[in-house]
Amino acid sequence: MSLMQRLLAPAFVLLSALPLRAEIAIQEVTSPGGLTAWLVEEHSIPFTALELRFEGGSALDLPGKRGATNLMTGLLEEGSGSGETALDSQQFARAVEGLAASFNYDSYSDSLSVSARFLTENRDQAVALLRQSLVEPTFPEDAVARVKEQVLSIIRSDAKDPQDVASLGFAGRAYGDHPYATALEGTEESVGALTRDDMVEAWRNVLVKNRVSIAVVGDITPEELGPMLDELVGDLPEGGAPLPGPASLGLSGGVTILPFDTPQAQVIWGQEGLGMEDPDFFAAYLLNTIIGGSGFESRLMQEVREKRGLTYGVYSWLADRDFADVWMGAVASDNRRVAETIEVIRAEWTKVAEEGVTAEELEQAKKYLTGAYPLRFDGNGPIAGILVGMQHDDFPIDYPATRNDKVNAVTLEQINRVARERLHPEDLRFVVVGEPEGLDEVN
Repeated sequence: MSLMQRLLAPAFVLLSALPLRAEIAIQEVTSPGGLTAWLVEEHSIPFTALELRFEGGSALDLPGKRGATNLMTGLLEEGSGSGETALDSQQFARAVEGLAASFNYDSYSDSLSVSARFLTENRDQAVALLRQSLVEPTFPEDAVARVKEQVLSIIRSDAKDPQDVASLGFAGRAYGDHPYATALEGTEESVGALTRDDMVEAWRNVLVKNRVSIAVVGDITPEELGPMLDELVGDLPEGGAPLPGPASLGLSGGVTILPFDTPQAQVIWGQEGLGMEDPDFFAAYLLNTIIGGSGFESRLMQEVREKRGLTYGVYSWLADRDFADVWMGAVASDNRRVAETIEVIRAEWTKVAEEGVTAEELEQAKKYLTGAYPLRFDGNGPIAGILVGMQHDDFPIDYPATRNDKVNAVTLEQINRVARERLHPEDLRFVVVGEPEGLDEVN
């Protein structure tokens, strides 16, 4: 490790916490090979953050192969290259460490994400190493077997966690035969049957250059970035597996009980939601902040926790996925009081739908959301993550500069219309994992 690496290594971990600046200048860069990326130049520190996001992710698992994308993602750093460049998992890890770099590979329902952090002096070597893991993975049989056992251990552990059981139970009820209905890790049966050939197929189906979004923040110029993009992902194929269609939501009002030996019943609930492309999204986003998205200040927290002591925490959120939109919530409550908890939640959902919110609540929600938003841009890594997410969601490049204006533009009349039209208390489906007392299942 060079002197500069030794000096910068302790700070490397802290860079994501350093403020960059309140306003960011985003440039769209096109490589000689036609790849595009969003770039924010920041030359004060010789360090760069890179984010890749491949559309589709675990939703591209083939029938009978659930968990293939997740397992494949875990194998990208377990062996790559050929001949003199061949590296096994330990050699790859040592090479990354020797460059004072950091690589992370993650599989999600709608995307496969790759994050890289590297010093300017090691940029070429780091990009070459990352490229090898993406373009030339070898999926060694011993690594497949080892990582498969790790995944199976996670699946077995999740089956004993009431929160995971509740989430999976709700997903199964909500999404029917869509990939969203099952855990992206797969089942013991599906993962146990996966082979090395399945890994190669999943890699070809997901890691394709025509579905990648790229964001880069740090010590690099547009002239340097263009050729780097071609070097990094230019050799990936195009095409990939067909994207799944929209999920047909199977939600209807009622209660589903999944018996589980736990003193605290875990509850997930939801109804049809709306996506970011919907003209009412920002009004709904503010509405959710008031209902259950602003911590201790939310209506649900006040009604369920502060006034009645039924839980330590209750939350709601807009789950905006690529192929389904659900308005969701979660709470944990004693088995003896979970029936009352659900009654209070449903009553508050009904009250907001019928009466709306106040001007004071709307103003406080706006202050909460607009004040918190700039704090997300707190370093190269977080900014790169935000930018690649914007691309994935088809946001315009000026979104960071206009987002708070969109929040502030929501009127009391608009938010209360959205409350009347979009909140459907009669359609709330509650999935309860535990041994609830005084609560009947309603299908």
